[in-house]
Amino acid sequence: MPLHFPSRDASRRTPSVADTPVSVARPSDEDSTTAWMSAGNCRNYPPAVFFPSDGVGVDRARKICTDCPVADQCLEYALEQRIEHGVWGGCSERERRRILKRRRVAATAG
Repeated sequence: MPLHFPSRDASRRTPSVADTPVSVARPSDEDSTTAWMSAGNCRNYPPAVFFPSDGVGVDRARKICTDCPVADQCLEYALEQRIEHGVWGGCSERERRRILKRRRVAATAG
């Protein structure tokens, strides 16, 4: 069965890898600090979706994260590990920098 890739002009568009959900193997170690990743919505998409080069890509990744059952854990992981690139827990690089800055200010004020 051929895959269908909707677009304004489907005859001229080449399907992208990011258009097709995929299953990505994740570590299954239940005691691992990253075991939560196996429950994330991101497991069904190629990693490139979460490392976009433009704002449209960031919005697309955020939509996938919107109802993710582990979005909070994902965001905290990215903040704790100081991950600088990609969308994690529904937040872009810039948003994560702002969160870290607010936390630093709050810690010094409190």
